Amino acid sequence: MLAHLCVNGASVRPGDLFASGTVSGPARGESGALIELTANGAEPVVLRDGSTRAFLHDGDEVTVSATAPGPDGGRVPLGEVRGRVVAGS
Repeated sequence: MLAHLCVNGASVRPGDLFASGTVSGPARGESGALIELTANGAEPVVLRDGSTRAFLHDGDEVTVSATAPGPDGGRVPLGEVRGRVVAGS
């Protein structure tokens, strides 16, 4: 993905987030995107504070974290990326 962007002239900076699509599973609870998790907004999720979201709102903070299989059945953390949703201009 990085090579594809660079060869076409896109500027890439440290901290840029790349994604190749969702990694969803077929069962309920295996959704890889909020749009899937909320059934296209029809079934909002309940947050820890009791509020609900079907879509992200201005000011929401999103945290993406992941792990990979490690030696001896363990997990290797891949770090964390955070971002805040801001109103577009």
